[in-house]
Amino acid sequence: MNKQSVLEWIARGRIVPVVRAGSAGEALQAVEALLEGGIDVLEITMTVPGAVEVVREVAARHGERALVGAGTVLDARTAEACVEAGARFVVSPALDEATVRACVAMNVVHAPGALTPTEVVAAHRAGGDVVKVFPCDALGGASYLKSLKAPLPHIPLMPTGGVTLENVGTFFAAGAVAVGVGSNLVDLKLLRDGRRDELVARARAFCDAGRAP
Repeated sequence: MNKQSVLEWIARGRIVPVVRAGSAGEALQAVEALLEGGIDVLEITMTVPGAVEVVREVAARHGERALVGAGTVLDARTAEACVEAGARFVVSPALDEATVRACVAMNVVHAPGALTPTEVVAAHRAGGDVVKVFPCDALGGASYLKSLKAPLPHIPLMPTGGVTLENVGTFFAAGAVAVGVGSNLVDLKLLRDGRRDELVARARAFCDAGRAP
């Protein structure tokens, strides 16, 4: 799958769940619930124990119907390991130019993190395909994103931080190409409390919100 196809896939669904978990098993359970709810983009963060192998397993199981990516990638070596394991996109919380270069060399979509206008422009110029605006809620959420997009309409932005089911539409209205959603979607407490159906329902609701006009 080429970069354009990956970018189109992300832009089609617009919801990128950030899967953080205390164990590989819990991450896999969350992935299954998200898929059941219709989510077809999955960001497995490197904070999950054995994260690269989790990426490998999810890609092997679901790579035909879901776009599997790696998140919280801080260096080029980790990016390369994740891509070798089957990740089709890489997300970072900050800009590391060596990681960007590695992704460019591998022809893999990369979303480096940035927050200020200077950082956003730097991440884009370095070769980021999409810029992760993080933590977007710290500077005003959707209203801040709208302010960024006004002078930078050509840069695809993926806000992460503070995105909820109630406000996700405002992020899209502000110009987000997609949104990263953490615990407001991937609520592991629901799994731990035996309320898996609620997680599936939440995934379905976010999925519907992402595909709304």
